Amino acid sequence: MPTTDTHPAAADTDVLVVGAGPTGLLLAGDLAAAGLDVTLVERRPAGRSSLTRAFGVHARTLELLDSRGLADALEATGTPLTRMRLFGRLSLDLGRLPSRFDHLLVTPQYEVERLLEERAAAAGVTFRHGTALRALRQDADGVTAELTGPDQTPLTLRARHLVGTDGHRSTVRTALGLPFPGTSVIRSIVLADVRLADEPAETLTVSGSGDTFVFLAPFGDGWYRVMGWDRTRQVPDDEPVGLDEVRDLARRALGTDHGMHDPRWLSRFHSDERQVPAYRVGRVFLAGNAAHVHSPAGGQGMNTGLQDAANLSWKLVAVHRGEAPDPEALLDSYQTERHPVGATVLRTSGALVRLAMARTPAARALRTLAATVLGTLRPASTKALATLSGLGIAYAPAPGGGRSSGRRAPDVRLREGRLHALLRAGEFVLIAPEGASPALPSIAPTTAARVVRATWPDPARRTSVLVRPDGHVLWTDR
Repeated sequence: MPTTDTHPAAADTDVLVVGAGPTGLLLAGDLAAAGLDVTLVERRPAGRSSLTRAFGVHARTLELLDSRGLADALEATGTPLTRMRLFGRLSLDLGRLPSRFDHLLVTPQYEVERLLEERAAAAGVTFRHGTALRALRQDADGVTAELTGPDQTPLTLRARHLVGTDGHRSTVRTALGLPFPGTSVIRSIVLADVRLADEPAETLTVSGSGDTFVFLAPFGDGWYRVMGWDRTRQVPDDEPVGLDEVRDLARRALGTDHGMHDPRWLSRFHSDERQVPAYRVGRVFLAGNAAHVHSPAGGQGMNTGLQDAANLSWKLVAVHRGEAPDPEALLDSYQTERHPVGATVLRTSGALVRLAMARTPAARALRTLAATVLGTLRPASTKALATLSGLGIAYAPAPGGGRSSGRRAPDVRLREGRLHALLRAGEFVLIAPEGASPALPSIAPTTAARVVRATWPDPARRTSVLVRPDGHVLWTDR
């Protein structure tokens, strides 16, 4: 556990974010855009790397990026995928998603990071690259972080809150003394960035046999990412990878290696399923891979982290502004809402990878049954789509929040414009009937002066709805 500081000092920054991946960048940008003083520290030196694992941005994440004015720019960097193929035979129609973004956007993680970093910098975030956390201690008023800067220069920063978004080897989590229970779900995964002589017919290629599995996706600049696994070759992560091994995997799983050549990166890793029991310890929070890691099946990792950040940011803003009726309860709701989501992602991604790796006759029969049910029963496939895309995420209603609070608010058309466009102000949006001026409910962690007010285009609609900055309904009067 972190030590307690008996001699608190004044804060150098409102919030210290540790880790400049997608989760940390979105969080820092949100906080700074709302007027908070934010410092973001990153162990790596300045400059983005194209060596990235995440390649899919799901519909719910695109909605969150849309409410920050970034989705259209990101869409221009990638390719929309309207169908997702699972187990080699099941094809899920993403065009059925009830969203403006009825697809999976295939684009590399570094494009997401680029847009989020530009936004964070424009909002005034202070970046400290080449800086690592060594220890932290907290008291009733804030958190003191002991850091090591460039050239091993010691540095101490004081913040009112600290958020660890520093990945699966999180130093913040370690400093808190929190366990990270779980297990390795798949070992000896091969990664490679290559050129191809023959372009694949599909944007996203996923295929496998009982012993092999290969995923192939484009960067969009002529380079392709290959991820492969071979049941018969389970070796340590530090075992060298050669292009011949990657080619052999592709030929066995895909029937062709597409003329792979000129690799710029070859690596091997393993995938864990782990989740920290507490996303909050006092004034310190964990988000993204610092809080949960899971198999890459379904492409939900980066998406879940970005959604963590969107959930936490507005709550920290409300507390720092002094607008939360019950600050501790509001901050605790981050754990209450996001921990179950992380657990669900672990279950679904784990089920997908285990079915894909099915070897025994019983396991393969179960995979066939799952594919048949999802392929023939529309309610089952609808639920699967809602889970994978994130559109199905709904939080428990807040006390006094009305019968339907907690659900995701769709991007409805209002007289003042689309709801998700109105959310770009980073504030709550109150939608009311024409001529009505409903008072804010007592549970609202904001002031009337900050609320964006909007009107239903249909005069016959008499419901009033208060939408949170993360696009979920806080309150409705019906």
